[in-house]
Amino acid sequence: MRVLIAGGNGMLGSALMSRLWGTGTQAFRLVRKATEVGDIEWDPLRGHLPAHALDGVDAIVNLAGAGIGDHRWTNAYRRELRESRIRSTALLAERAASMPTSTRPAVMLNGSAVGWYGDRGDELLDETSSPGSGFLAELCRDWEAATAPAAAADMRVVLMRTGVVLSASGGALRKQLPLFKFGLGGRMGSGRQWLSWIAIDDHVSAMVHLLRNDIEGPVNLTAPNPVRNTEFTAELGRVLRRPTLLRIPAFAPRILLGRELADALLFTGQRVHPAVLTSDGFTFAAPTLTEALRGLLP
Repeated sequence: MRVLIAGGNGMLGSALMSRLWGTGTQAFRLVRKATEVGDIEWDPLRGHLPAHALDGVDAIVNLAGAGIGDHRWTNAYRRELRESRIRSTALLAERAASMPTSTRPAVMLNGSAVGWYGDRGDELLDETSSPGSGFLAELCRDWEAATAPAAAADMRVVLMRTGVVLSASGGALRKQLPLFKFGLGGRMGSGRQWLSWIAIDDHVSAMVHLLRNDIEGPVNLTAPNPVRNTEFTAELGRVLRRPTLLRIPAFAPRILLGRELADALLFTGQRVHPAVLTSDGFTFAAPTLTEALRGLLP
């Protein structure tokens, strides 16, 4: 199998590249600037994708997109969040759909997020649940819709609704670790908001599973045991052997990040169940938060 990964230099893309090459699968990256042998340069915002980019490709994994929490949500950055996802997805889907059936990639795994469900309180959500509302929900909806040309061309399209990916080398956990290690970690606001998480190794294993098995449509890439913020805070403190007695009031992050971004990332959440993966027999190496954190933070 030959796999082309858009966003292959990010945390998830890099981990997937390493796993695929380790199992003998050829994997190559679509990047803005080539730095390694085999890299293919593209510019999705300008609609540039080399004519040969999909030659011999069996599967596309699209993880491209600007970081949700990298900047305040100004109007300009909102546009960047949308365009970096929707234009890249549309370009890949349209180019693949235009290829002859005999040479067209068979599958497209496309990034999405549990933000698709919006803020739903304590409601248990699976892939059959209705869409939510708000900026992130609308972004995910349009992001997924951009895969339509590939699906119409009878490609197998998987919409990966990812939760918070836990990794000691990147993402939200890495940003939290310094504060927690100094004993300054604490619950966010009421602490009752749900966190649907997944350990990075399980996320990569799930992507490999989706490449190799006949699954299509939305798939929640989350561990089977979501937790409230209070539980996450306490467990991270236990693993690090540090106190977590503080309570972070909502006003501070809202001033720093802006109200909408702070609420979306810190003070609201989704209680998500990975029904499709579970029913297909996928086994999580770290199904509980304790197992995940102890595996990541020995």
